[in-house]
Amino acid sequence: MSSLPFLYISSSELGDRGVFTGAEIPAGTTIELAPVILLSAEDRKTIHETHLHDYYFQWDGNRAAIALGYGSLYNHSDAANAEFELDYDFKQIRFFALQDIPSGTEITTNYRTGAPDMTLWFEEK
Repeated sequence: MSSLPFLYISSSELGDRGVFTGAEIPAGTTIELAPVILLSAEDRKTIHETHLHDYYFQWDGNRAAIALGYGSLYNHSDAANAEFELDYDFKQIRFFALQDIPSGTEITTNYRTGAPDMTLWFEEK
């Protein structure tokens, strides 16, 4: 399984679009295992000048990772209903439910996971 079969993309009040669930997701469930494309520290500097800046994860220090699947489309919330963890061995990001997530709900993560003092690069809605 790389992602739950009932995930879908829709318009979001938190951003342009977001990831939603078409069925209830119980707390603790793995939502998605998103493989990543790894970029060098130099490439990470380059993507800061592009639209990709909003869609990458910091990886192993100064590198960047572009998550495939739905991985780069989960929106931020300080009251997130899901969390992510970086899996360096398998080069993927695991997204999992922090609480029961009802059908029709947007799945959100806290972008500050692992870096609570991080300044967000956008205005929160």
